[in-house]
Amino acid sequence: PTGYMENSISYSAIEDVQLLSWENAPKYCLQLTIPGGTVLLQAANSYLRDQWFHSLQWKKKIYKYKKVLSNPSRWEVVLKEIRTLVDMALTSPLQDDSIHQAPLEIVSKLLSENTNLTTQDHESIIVAIAPLLENNHPPPDLCEFFCKHCRERPRSMVVIEVFTPVVQRILKHNMDFGKCPRLRLFTQEYILALNELNAGMEVVKKFIHSMHGPTGQCPHPRVLPNLVAVCLAAIYSCYEEFINSRDNSPSLKEIRNGCQQQCDRKPNLPLRLLHTSPDLVSQEATLTESRLKPVIVTSNEIHVELERNNTANQKMTANVGNDSEPNLIDCLMVSPTCSTMSIELSAQADRILGCYVEILKMLSDYDDWRPALASLLQPIPFPKEALAHEKFTKELKYVIQRFAEDPRQEVHSCLLSVRAGKDGWFQLYSPGGVACDDDGELFASMVHILMGSCYKTKKFLLSLAENKLGPCMLLALRGNQTMVEILCLMLEYNIIDNNDTQLQIISTLESTDVGKRMYEQLCDRQRELKELQRKGGPTRLTLPSKSTDADLARLLSSGSFGNLENLSLAFTNVTSACAEHLIKLPSLKQLNLWSTQFGDAGLRLLSEHLTMLQVLNLCETPVTDAGLLALSSMKSLCSLNMNSTKLSADTYEDLKAKLPNLKEVDVRYTEAW
Repeated sequence: PTGYMENSISYSAIEDVQLLSWENAPKYCLQLTIPGGTVLLQAANSYLRDQWFHSLQWKKKIYKYKKVLSNPSRWEVVLKEIRTLVDMALTSPLQDDSIHQAPLEIVSKLLSENTNLTTQDHESIIVAIAPLLENNHPPPDLCEFFCKHCRERPRSMVVIEVFTPVVQRILKHNMDFGKCPRLRLFTQEYILALNELNAGMEVVKKFIHSMHGPTGQCPHPRVLPNLVAVCLAAIYSCYEEFINSRDNSPSLKEIRNGCQQQCDRKPNLPLRLLHTSPDLVSQEATLTESRLKPVIVTSNEIHVELERNNTANQKMTANVGNDSEPNLIDCLMVSPTCSTMSIELSAQADRILGCYVEILKMLSDYDDWRPALASLLQPIPFPKEALAHEKFTKELKYVIQRFAEDPRQEVHSCLLSVRAGKDGWFQLYSPGGVACDDDGELFASMVHILMGSCYKTKKFLLSLAENKLGPCMLLALRGNQTMVEILCLMLEYNIIDNNDTQLQIISTLESTDVGKRMYEQLCDRQRELKELQRKGGPTRLTLPSKSTDADLARLLSSGSFGNLENLSLAFTNVTSACAEHLIKLPSLKQLNLWSTQFGDAGLRLLSEHLTMLQVLNLCETPVTDAGLLALSSMKSLCSLNMNSTKLSADTYEDLKAKLPNLKEVDVRYTEAW
């Protein structure tokens, strides 16, 4: 051939590739021997020539192995060729992902076309390609082959010795299981294979610990999200048959909307979930003696009662006037006595569920993983069938308890709903919720930790008063100190408007020793406040440096400060804890917190109670956007100093728009500057 290669040359036609070097001739040349002649390729430098040389050699060999392995005759020869192919990939000087991926794809195709291999052949092939898997994800077909091996031979040493580093690499480096779902399925089957070993969950626990690492902080940021994704997919698979069998029973949305089964629908016959307990059925029969006998429709999933008289459910059906997605908890709970649906899983699904709920428990035990885990589980990611399954919610309760016990706000705040109109774990495990099985103990624990942080606000108390006042009063009647404190705060902050309800709360408080003591303290504080307002006192006050929260509390309790308008706590050691005392200064208009440890929690409390504040100095305080946004309710603010805080530009623009009287603002040394 002559000219400039008007016609292409196929790789399979190349018989030989050589490097050429001679004097007084073009440098950096390759000679390709093809049928009928040779071709010279000249590169710009030696590096490019060598890259061409190795690439052409690689392509020639890959075509050779594809041809040999596409028509296998004897498996011992095939296995030898696979080992040679792997060695070639490992020794190649080329740096490209396809160098290692191409052999894996050849083996993957070989396995998919030859499904009648023996177990020994399976293991020999896996061991042969193991070196390539140390730095590369297996392709989808190979993942399917690995999954099959994990299911059929979970106790094989190949699972421990070969698959473990592969799964570890997947969990550390995978960025999106949505693009490669079979990697997630392989990881899931690998963990289930570990669970089948003699030690069972102890082996799984050691594997989880190896993924976290021996230090207190996990060095791999992708491990936790990937583990959670695997757990969620596995748990969903347990209820997949349930979810797909809706043709034989009404869906939860149909139950919520008062619809009957598709085959026998009648108007105005609301449905109500029934617990399978005989005692409950007898109680329901007693309550409905004056009505017509109800018709019971039984399915494999849900027991449903069709009530002829729908007056008892009038309130429920009144809230279902639109076609929007029903409230999550309302879907599962119509009355507090109806807790869960009757759900029975197969033995295999039950083992899978138990394994992956245990993994979620293990994840919640690591302090550094708990904030991210709480955040991932805040928008409840489980199907409604799982939340209606008593065994699942009972096991998952350990994880929620760990969130409730964690003192960090970013953890326990995830117990609440992710946004308005959605339910969170707080609602799910509260009395009357579908998962509550402990008479409100976990609910009291959650309320305690939330009240002890920045959620000690009117908004949180108002939501409790509107939705959970009955359970709060019941637990207070049983002597729960947190609930007694809740009821006292409701009275102190004037949350309850109805006089009869206030009297009921007072009666509840006076029925126990702890309640009576706290109510008396509340009455004393109210009398002292009125006395302070009557006596008046100084209008300006400055605390000395190094004063603490205790010093401020002692000072304000020692005299009359009803007329105090200007308070300076600059350069003291006060924190957000002093906000409880500051909100009892009704005349306060100017507050200086320069260079203190006053944070977001205290700022939220001030924004709810000191609505008449006009001047606020937060210079060099640890406040962030989360607390500064709460200032938008303080419409009287004229001067605001946020110098050297963590203020962002967006929050600054939002505050300017919502504070019409704001005239003096200092945002130096912030993002908004």
